[in-house]
Amino acid sequence: MDIKLSVFVSAHVQTNKLLQLEVKNHRKYLLIAQEVYCSYCKHYINYFWPLITLNPDTPSQRVQFILGTEDDDLEHVPHDLFTELDELSFRDGSATEWRETARWLKFEEDVEDGGERWSKPYVATLSLHSLFELRSCILNGTVMLDMRANSIEEIADMVIDSMVASGQLKEELCDKVREAMLKKHHHQNERKLSNRIPLVRSIADIGKKHSDPLLLERNGEILQSAERRPSKVGVSRESSTIDFSKFLWFQVDMNFMKKIPPGAEASNVLVGEVDFLEKPIIAFVRLSPAVLITGLTEVPVPTRFLFLLLGPHGKGPQYHEIGRSMATLMTDEIFHDVAYKSKDRTDLLSGIDEFLDQVTVLPPGEWDPTIRIEPPKNVPSQMKRKRPSQPNGNASPAGELEKEEDHNIGPELQRTGRLFGGLIMDIKRKAPFYWSDIRDSFSLQCLASILFLYCACMSPVITFGGLLGEATKGNISAIESLFGASLTGVAYSLFAGQPLTILGSTGPVLVFEKILFKFCNDYGISYLSLRTSIGLWTAFLCLVLVATDASSLVCYITRFTEEAFAALICIIFIYEALEKLFHLGERYPINMQNNLDNLTLYSCQCSPPANVSDQLEQVWNQTGYSPDSIQWSSLNVSMCKKLHGEFVGSACGHHGPYIPDVLFWSIILFFTTFCLSSFLKQFKTERYFPTKVRSSISDFAVFITIMIMVLVDYLMGIPSPKLHVPDRFEPTSKNRGWLIDPLGENPWWTLLVAALPALLCTILIFMDQQITAVIINRKEHKLKKGCGYHLDLLVVALMLGICSIMGLPWFVAATVLSISHVNSLKVESHCSAPGEQPKFLGIREQRVTGFMIFILMGCSVFMTSVLKFIPMPVLYGVFLYMGYSSLKGIQFFDRIKLFGMPAKHQPDLIYLRYVPLWKVHIFTLVQLSCLVLLWVIKASAAAVVFPMMVLALVFVRKLLDFFFTKRELSWLDDLMPERSDQMGLFEKKKK
Repeated sequence: MDIKLSVFVSAHVQTNKLLQLEVKNHRKYLLIAQEVYCSYCKHYINYFWPLITLNPDTPSQRVQFILGTEDDDLEHVPHDLFTELDELSFRDGSATEWRETARWLKFEEDVEDGGERWSKPYVATLSLHSLFELRSCILNGTVMLDMRANSIEEIADMVIDSMVASGQLKEELCDKVREAMLKKHHHQNERKLSNRIPLVRSIADIGKKHSDPLLLERNGEILQSAERRPSKVGVSRESSTIDFSKFLWFQVDMNFMKKIPPGAEASNVLVGEVDFLEKPIIAFVRLSPAVLITGLTEVPVPTRFLFLLLGPHGKGPQYHEIGRSMATLMTDEIFHDVAYKSKDRTDLLSGIDEFLDQVTVLPPGEWDPTIRIEPPKNVPSQMKRKRPSQPNGNASPAGELEKEEDHNIGPELQRTGRLFGGLIMDIKRKAPFYWSDIRDSFSLQCLASILFLYCACMSPVITFGGLLGEATKGNISAIESLFGASLTGVAYSLFAGQPLTILGSTGPVLVFEKILFKFCNDYGISYLSLRTSIGLWTAFLCLVLVATDASSLVCYITRFTEEAFAALICIIFIYEALEKLFHLGERYPINMQNNLDNLTLYSCQCSPPANVSDQLEQVWNQTGYSPDSIQWSSLNVSMCKKLHGEFVGSACGHHGPYIPDVLFWSIILFFTTFCLSSFLKQFKTERYFPTKVRSSISDFAVFITIMIMVLVDYLMGIPSPKLHVPDRFEPTSKNRGWLIDPLGENPWWTLLVAALPALLCTILIFMDQQITAVIINRKEHKLKKGCGYHLDLLVVALMLGICSIMGLPWFVAATVLSISHVNSLKVESHCSAPGEQPKFLGIREQRVTGFMIFILMGCSVFMTSVLKFIPMPVLYGVFLYMGYSSLKGIQFFDRIKLFGMPAKHQPDLIYLRYVPLWKVHIFTLVQLSCLVLLWVIKASAAAVVFPMMVLALVFVRKLLDFFFTKRELSWLDDLMPERSDQMGLFEKKKK
């Protein structure tokens, strides 16, 4: 009977959520709430529409009703299933046995015709006729749900009794059917028939051979012995398996066992031909609780379902296809749940009907059924099959509701309205995870990440220090850069809210230092003292931002801004890697006009300079040489350069002799490092070596590459440029110490004036830090321990002040290094079904990798004897790899590829289904224009205002609200906060 229901409740229930209310007959109705304004009570109230009534119309609605009901019985909680298909077959031409022919975890695997191995996993293709026959079997056969049995003998007895009672089986055939059901099972992993075990084995015998009492427990159950002494406790999903490697009598494929998820149960499908039946007999059994039946299943997991089909000779292929259909149904996500929750035969039939509604039929003349379909890389979610539709019959709004939840502002970015309220909440949020941040680092993957990021961070820090030394005439150089990076990085790793972020140097900071040093030189002001004052002001202003919850403004940084910023930094990383390689050609020139026939005539000698100035004579006098005593033709290259001599000869370039080997060898090292790193990182998906070996090679890919290239370079003996690390821990300039006076020799007013450039530095630090933090904290990374924008900024501010006082460079979040850090700590499922792609589970969130990276960096001064063997082109190749790998997953580049691509060749991107292509192109062009503008500014002398231009991207994104609808922006980007609150199927109606 169809029921119309209108229920009014309090307005304080959250809208746009699927709710359940209990009504008559103790049955559940799925309802959806629409918030409307009631003029009588002057409040918004929720109007509930009933979506499913007592008599659902379609199989989909019936299944949704079955899955929507709540059952307090833990026995009906769905578990993962392993399904095995056994068929009756002859052994040695006489005796018959149950022989395993196929198995399913997610995809089908068949025993090959030769019987020696399993086939590759493939997508099961079923005959439509066999599905209808299976439905007929369930409709007319024996269905026994929640059977309580403890052995295959009990199951056989109860099934046969039910068949006889229903008239499906004659009494005189009972013994033969029972004998057929109790025949031995032979599994593919059993090499010799003599090693097989009887189907029913006393667990007491096991106890005699193995005294360990834990071996008797399986999923929290004590299996009954052959004497059937009952002793049971509750079922646990977590502890699915015991150590069956101790059972010497049980042959288990442990490699396959590892792929079975914890808590899994078995579904056994038994089909076969016998000579004593005139018509098929069918039984579908669900055990409650699941029972481990020794020898029934290939792997030691408890059996929950049993499907039996025995029939007369002549229809073996037909029975086989029905068995495959049943097994495939059990692997279907929806029918699998229906099978657990079904209360009668009708529910099972509804599950089959719903499955039939979803299947796709391929015409026989357009496809070869013998072709095995490879498992897809990504299997679409089946959640839409569980969701009810709207009352008006349109598609379910659940997808929109999910998108709304994705755009909602998390608690980390909500303003508290209290002084330091956001910081306090960050500390409360992160403090409970502090011990786990240390404990979770005990993994080889973390060691690989430490070695990779240490090598990756060293060169930029030393290079930045060298550039800073040139810009400041040695006031701050490489040793200060190493010390500052180590000090700041260690403190950040220990106390920050998001320790996955890696701190580094940035281009705008270098530009600011150059401008400040030039200003101080021009006006006779102490550079280090003024810099300290600016740094302290910047730290103070950052603390003000922390106190006022200013980091909550990060919620306005959407994917549009994130991707433009991240793409620019990645491209710059790639560009600078190639640029550094190109500049090696100036240091190691090659003769582009080389004539091989004249090689014996080439020479290059040092000669005195043509014009000798007073300054040059002073240099000669300081070195202890007089112009007359110098033997110019006998000087080597380094002495000739030191004495400012000139190189003359056909084998000379502008800056010295041609060096034919070094540049080409550097190019080989550079590109080989990039290619080998990329190859080894993807080695996890190759087919060679065991899984653990492949995973280890993938985790240590970059470090292995560096070691190989260092060894090859050493064996070749070509003098390629090497990493130079300072070997003494002391300030570069002898005119300074490790503590800087903020005033020094400067006038008192410089302490006040320093606040003006500090404003610019504050914006620079804030934008660089928080945009990188937003990228790291993306929901795609599935971080579980939360983040702490306010706490991050606090640590950066305090360390910036300390580095200013000590005369060390300033460090802030480095985008590419942070992304590479996150990518190196990705965790994938180890327990994936054969043929199924490993699932991305999240990131290994911990503090130890960052801590150890910067500890090693601080100790680098004492490891120069080892580090001097690392060629710089190898590190440049690592930079290229990091920049390239960080570009993956940026939607912006996927949209760029759509230009000029015909519609029929375009990938099935989700946003192309909902947004017109021309609007996608406009959105991409706007983003590309912003990216080009940012590049121009960053590459010019105005790079110091780069953070201001990044901030301007937020306003550009705001303007797009006037051209795109909120639904289009929800697919192309994230909604701005004030609009995301309005997103949803139903909007509030104003009074």
